[in-house]
Amino acid sequence: MLEYLSIGQIINTHGFRGEVKVFPLTDDISRFEKLKEVYVEENDGLVKYKVESIKFLRSTAAVKLEGIDSEEAANKLRGSYIKVDRKSAVKLPKDSYFICDLIGLEVYDEKGLLIGTVKDVLQTGSNDVYVIESSGKDILIPALKDIVKKIDLENKKILVEMPEGLI
Repeated sequence: MLEYLSIGQIINTHGFRGEVKVFPLTDDISRFEKLKEVYVEENDGLVKYKVESIKFLRSTAAVKLEGIDSEEAANKLRGSYIKVDRKSAVKLPKDSYFICDLIGLEVYDEKGLLIGTVKDVLQTGSNDVYVIESSGKDILIPALKDIVKKIDLENKKILVEMPEGLI
């Protein structure tokens, strides 16, 4: 499992005092209010920053990071991901998973036959949809309890009961 989880991507600067505009990669943007420190991808590594302030914009957040005090410095971070360490991540409800933990899991049907590997998770609003790569094709499987029977992160497997005609 990944040690650091991406919670947003820096998409632009905000103002001229070093704030960065962040597109959230989390279901709940209000989780940014609790951030005290974050890690930002820089030069193939992670740099730790203290969070000085957060302002919410329409669908983004303006984040002021300690030590980033000019528009030029903020602009250098454009395109980078903001991450938190796993122990600082929000606690998920039972039977909920971080998308990054699902990517790469093998998906098996109720007979034990390998269907494919989770390539992506689409968030549709009503329910997530797992994109399964199978023999060069993508299969879309709704993440519903009557279809997804078991997710075993430890053994990197998902067991599904495929409805008639889904494949």
